[in-house]
Amino acid sequence: MTAAFVPTPATRDGNASSRVAEGIRDGIVRGTYPPGARLRQEEIAERFGASRVPVREALKLLEAEGLVTLVPNAGAWVSRLTLAECEEVYQARERLEPLLMRYSMPSLTARDIIELAELAQQMTETDDVAEFLALDRAFHMLSYSGAETLVLNDLVTRLWNTTQPYRRAYTLMIDDHSQRIVHDEHHLLVTAVREGDVESAERTVENHIRRTRRLLAAHPDIFTDASASTR
Repeated sequence: MTAAFVPTPATRDGNASSRVAEGIRDGIVRGTYPPGARLRQEEIAERFGASRVPVREALKLLEAEGLVTLVPNAGAWVSRLTLAECEEVYQARERLEPLLMRYSMPSLTARDIIELAELAQQMTETDDVAEFLALDRAFHMLSYSGAETLVLNDLVTRLWNTTQPYRRAYTLMIDDHSQRIVHDEHHLLVTAVREGDVESAERTVENHIRRTRRLLAAHPDIFTDASASTR
């Protein structure tokens, strides 16, 4: 008699690597690990109470997401961009994300629209940069969640990850007037989705991304500081 197949349970290392990856990811969002920062395995292992194996696995996962750069026989660093590279990524996002929005909108449910409106409102009510960035990411990822694509979803997610630290820099720089525009654009996008106005949704997404790109381009010191942090 053939023994019944018993699925292999998740390993402790697998659970630990996910936990470590989430902790580093959160640290990058919060600015604990700025662009170009060295990620030393022994320090990460001690910080998260994990062994070297799940730390290595976590770093490989974050490399696949575009958040970490691994250099063979050298170590790991938080990914960083030059100003020109950041411009390129943001211009790609300006063109790709409106298309992803178009693909997504027909499949968004009434519940999704309610949640988008709630996230937009929560963003107006927080003064905490890390919380705002987490809500902002949840908002935009939800707005794209209706799209079933071969490569576009994964590509947009990777581009988001690549620019994550610079979105934090942007949020810290903008004044009250610019912040109100950001909130207004979120609410405009909710309205466009609710009304099924794909063209307005696409324009709002494009303008939203362009605004960030232009302000970052006006502050090249952000990228100089990031480069200096690796030395």
